[in-house]
Amino acid sequence: MSHVSTIFGATFEVERKNARLIELEAETAKEGLWDSPEKAESLLKERKALETILTKWADMAKSLEDLRAYLELYDEEEDPSLAAEIEQHIESLSARLDELEMERMLSGESDDRNAIVTIHAGAGGTESQDWAEMLFRMYTRFADRGGFGVEVVERQEGEEAGIKGATFLVSGDHPYGYLKAESGVHRLVRISPFDANKRRHTSFASVFVSPEIDEDVQIQINDSDLRIDTLRSSGAGGQHVNKVESAVRITHEPTGVTVLCQQERSQHKNRAMAMKILRSKLYEIEMRQRAEKVAEAHKSKKEIAWGSQIRSYVLAPYRMVKDHRTGHETGNVDAVLDGDLIAFIRKYLLSAGAEGEQRSA
Repeated sequence: MSHVSTIFGATFEVERKNARLIELEAETAKEGLWDSPEKAESLLKERKALETILTKWADMAKSLEDLRAYLELYDEEEDPSLAAEIEQHIESLSARLDELEMERMLSGESDDRNAIVTIHAGAGGTESQDWAEMLFRMYTRFADRGGFGVEVVERQEGEEAGIKGATFLVSGDHPYGYLKAESGVHRLVRISPFDANKRRHTSFASVFVSPEIDEDVQIQINDSDLRIDTLRSSGAGGQHVNKVESAVRITHEPTGVTVLCQQERSQHKNRAMAMKILRSKLYEIEMRQRAEKVAEAHKSKKEIAWGSQIRSYVLAPYRMVKDHRTGHETGNVDAVLDGDLIAFIRKYLLSAGAEGEQRSA
């Protein structure tokens, strides 16, 4: 989407947001607002978000007027010294438009929720398990860069190196909105550090991202569909974990979704967390199935199944990271593996947003 279309296409959206802000101000001014604390907090949160984005738009609109004034002055006086000022205003306006466009792409129903990220090593033993741990580090570094919080729910160590899998919760400003771009299969090509003959290996690991849902989101789960196992934890906890079966694994048999939680000392807490993650994963699966039906109805060619290969990381014979959905690529592999994912995420969100607009047209 071009910046010009962003400016003119946003007019109606701004008017709609202003109208909604007026409604919210009236609702939050009513007596008895806090009779329902959850509803009150939701209304206040929505109002604050609208106020923030409308303030940013007003500031940008003022900058646009300043730019027009500079252009008119330049046309009248043809003063070459104004060219640098005009260029500076254009660059500033462009950067702010990019920021607003990104925020618009993060306005989905669940984008502001915390993200639950699960990584599974593919077939291949140590190679894939080492790759899974590299991905785990990449996402925790991304979280550090973005100011997100990370809470590890479970981590299963590999036999020789790496991890078989891990699940962690990412909290902060729109974590699911950003990380939903990462769901899929990630492919690594490199000279194996575990191969004495220094041969090139290809490894796979899957990433699944779901939004952490609230208790008020209705997800039907029948107890008869669940298989619950307790086992000794391999996580933190010292000698305690070797004596007590505190870890909990819950399998939802109709879908095959399995959740393991082992970080807490209490079996009760691990079970509660496992159920929370299970509900979130089932919610995400349902949302993706609905999206697939919409895509099929519009004859979309875009592969949106979470199990599809989405990105390749090539370390040999050349160095490149390429996203197969958007075509975006970079030769700076080290930066990407150190968590510099924002360019890939941005390209994905913009392409997904553009496709959504085409379907709704």
